[in-house]
Amino acid sequence: MNNNNELLSNSVPIPQKFLERRIYIIRRHQIMVDNDLAELYQVPTKRLNEAVKRNKNRFPEDFMFRLNKEEFKNWRSQIATSNPAVKMGLRRPPYAFTEHGVVMLSSVLNSHRAIQMNILIVKAFIQLREMLEEYKGLHKQVAKIKGVQDLHTRVLLKVVKNLKRINSPAHTNAIGFKVK
Repeated sequence: MNNNNELLSNSVPIPQKFLERRIYIIRRHQIMVDNDLAELYQVPTKRLNEAVKRNKNRFPEDFMFRLNKEEFKNWRSQIATSNPAVKMGLRRPPYAFTEHGVVMLSSVLNSHRAIQMNILIVKAFIQLREMLEEYKGLHKQVAKIKGVQDLHTRVLLKVVKNLKRINSPAHTNAIGFKVK
């Protein structure tokens, strides 16, 4: 976390990739977790969550939700943050904020830093959404090419089969004179 604090200082711009690595897809939503957001806003996670709880009506389920046990386990294994055997790291599932929840956070926290970070975070969400759309387009193109390739494979197999049949006709006993 100390290395990240250098990136998060007020004078240093935060690279887009730095933000994109903190956006996860859970429940088919792009989300950011509370502790990453707190780090970006330079507030303790506890304070961020307190502000959210004081304004619970601003955060419906499609803006913010708590990860369930299975989601938490999968998410934690992906980022390798915790070792439950020695009681280190996160032990409770974090809150997950969708893009709309992140936007709502700026009104709850209402600091210059929160507003600036929200602009950057929303841009990161938009960038990832565009990348996903581009990926879907590429996926369709690859599927189309695969379909054409499968058709060509079937046609070529038939051609090869017919060529083999022509080059080696079935042996028959000819009627008539035999040449010695």
